[in-house]
This record gives sequence, C-alpha cells and structure tokens, in this order.
Amino acid sequence: MQTKDVTKVTRCRICGASGLKKFLSLGPLPTPNGYLTTNQLKQHEPEYPLDIGRCKKCGLVQLTQIVRPDIMFTNYKYIPSASKTMVKHFDEMASEIINEFRLTKKELVIDIGSNDGTLLKSFKKRGMRVLGIDPAENLAKIATKEGVPTIPEFFTSKLAKKVVKKYGKAKVVTGTNVVAHIANLVDLFKGVELLLANDGVFVAEFPYLVDLLDNVEFDTIYQEHLSYFSIKPLIYLMKRSGLHISDVRKQDVHGGSIRVFVKKGSAKKMADSVKGFLALEESKNIYKDKTYKEFADSVEEKKNQLSNLLRILKKSNYKIVGYGASARGNILLNYFGITNKTLDYIVDSTPYKQGLFTPGHHISIVSESKILKDMPDYVLLLAWNFKDEILKKQNAYRIKGGKFILIVPDVEII
Repeated sequence: MQTKDVTKVTRCRICGASGLKKFLSLGPLPTPNGYLTTNQLKQHEPEYPLDIGRCKKCGLVQLTQIVRPDIMFTNYKYIPSASKTMVKHFDEMASEIINEFRLTKKELVIDIGSNDGTLLKSFKKRGMRVLGIDPAENLAKIATKEGVPTIPEFFTSKLAKKVVKKYGKAKVVTGTNVVAHIANLVDLFKGVELLLANDGVFVAEFPYLVDLLDNVEFDTIYQEHLSYFSIKPLIYLMKRSGLHISDVRKQDVHGGSIRVFVKKGSAKKMADSVKGFLALEESKNIYKDKTYKEFADSVEEKKNQLSNLLRILKKSNYKIVGYGASARGNILLNYFGITNKTLDYIVDSTPYKQGLFTPGHHISIVSESKILKDMPDYVLLLAWNFKDEILKKQNAYRIKGGKFILIVPDVEII
C-alpha cells in the first residue's frame, strides 16, 4: 500500500520477513524538523503516520510507514556544531579513530550523512583528506564553503561507485546518526563495502534500543528514524552484506548510543564485545512481546505525569517555557498535546531555528538569552540529551531561582 508521500512497510528491511508487529502509535504528526516561518503558519501543514513495530524473525524495531525522504532531508535544520557536547564528542571520536587505526596524513575519510561537516573538520585538522555526503542542500553548501567538500545527494551504492572512481577507496567511512534514516539498509552496506579499502573500517553510531526502552525515550521515535537498532539484527544484516562487526562500544550521547565498527569479510570468531551486547539484550528481554507492551504503557504513564504537572503549574499562573527546539521535543509536544497556551516560547541555540515556529503547535523559537531576561518560573527541558551542557550554561538562571522540568528518565523538577 502506497500514497504519494508515504509508503507502508510490509516486510522487514533487514531480513525481508512479513508481519511486523506494531506496538506503539504516536501519529499522525507533522515532520519533527518541519519548522515554519510566520508566512507559513496559515498554510496547510501535512501530518504523517508514526507507527512502530518489531520484526518477529530478526528482531529489528522499525517504523511501519516511510515518509518520502526528500520531504524531511532536503532542507535540514539540525546542526551538531550548535552543541558543545557534540563538537567535543566528534573531535574525540576523530582522534580515537586516527590513533587506533593508525591513519597517516592524507588518508581519505568519508562521512555519510555529514551534515554541516562538524565531524570531518576534526579529521581534516589532523591532516586527513575528507569528503562529506549529505542530501541537505543547505548544509552541504555551508560545509563546502567551510572547507569540507560535500556531495549534496542521498547515499546509495550507485553513488559509492562514482565516489570511488573520482576519489579512490577510503580507509575510514563514518556514519553518525544516519544509518537509522536509511530505508534500504542492504544497499547502504553494499555502498559502504564499495567505499572501503580492504583494510578499511566503517564506524557507525546511533541510539541503542536498550536505552530507548529502559528510559522510555519514546520521543526519539520520529519519521526520520526508520530503524531502532540492537545488535542481533545488525549481525544478520552484516552477513547479507559481506561484512562483519569487529567491535561495539557504548556511548553516552543522545540518551545512550552504540558505536559499531564494521570491516570487510567474515569474522573468524565473534568479538567479545559483540557477545556481551547480545547477552545484555537477552537479559533485557528485548525480543519478547511483553517488553514492548510495558514500554507502550510507560509512555502513557509519562504523558499523564507531565500533563498533570504542567496543568497544575499553569493553574497557579506560573510562566513556563521550553528549552531545545529539537526533533524529539517536537514529537513530545505534539503527542502530549502541549501547546503555546502552556509554553510561552522555546529557546534554542541554533541560529537557523530562531525566529521560526515549531511544527504542529506553532510555538515561537527564540534565542537562549531570553531566559535570563524573562526569568520564567519553569523551563521544560525538551533537549534532555544535552542536559549537562544546558544546565551548566543556564547556571545563572538556576541561581536566581529558576527551575527545570526534566523528562528523562523520569518527570521531575530540579
């Protein structure tokens, strides 16, 4: 079943099995990065389904409908360079990869889903040749202008052949928070295999399903994120792609992520780290229906807790604003029904978002400096994945008596 903008998923994108079992429906909702100008507020704002299910065969958790990718990615508003946390994370990541794999100067590093080039800048300053691939034309222009050549296209195996012909094979290929965005995972890894030198490594990073379930991080589920990865289905995918997972490491960013190292060929034996993650997943029962029923129930419980808290505060005439016009924040606001009658505005550090309005409930987005000027009573921390950075940045607001409302892992006031 297919419409012009949405395709229904009838088979698992990794193993091809039919009969995905839906366990949560958050939509229909507008796309989470579909920020609006003042002139667009009166125009029709399309909404898209947001249902998530699980493959009973390989275990991949995935959306059961796919929105046409150009709707979401051609003009993209998220940039990692706006966060000190992500800039530091990427710089450390580049340094670790260079040291561990003994990259020499002028080695080629390719980043799939390179955004504004933040990660590649860290490779470039250490002497590497770099190339970005990203369909967001606005960000590709910025990255290229700032010294990171970027191809403004969606990555495919067909594009990989063209890249190799022009630039040669890469010692390192990276993909941070992008693998989950791609529908054709088999073609993605076919392209990765083409890009890599024989001794090369693909380093991917994405949110980990175990953390999503443990912390009820339902707001990381949105139309851009087609897959929610655990290790078991990834192993199945690697076998299909002539690749193997050589290592897996836990990362703290984005509410709990994993960094997966992939190399060519098949492994003589499974790495201990891979065994460890498989054992963890079994102990957490993430391949059992009961776990997902409990997760869906926990989402509703969190919705009730936060909605009741905000209603009590507004009845007492407290002023509440939001912090972080993030995709995950927009999912929460729209699914929980939190409107501009509850939040006066949302502050954000990204210049591209300031002056715009959130999709759905059209809450205005302003600069972070407004918090200290206005001193609202409460700030709802929507960008909870950057909690430590934000709380440190807003220490003066807290010293003056301002309070933050946290959402993850629990609803609480600090």
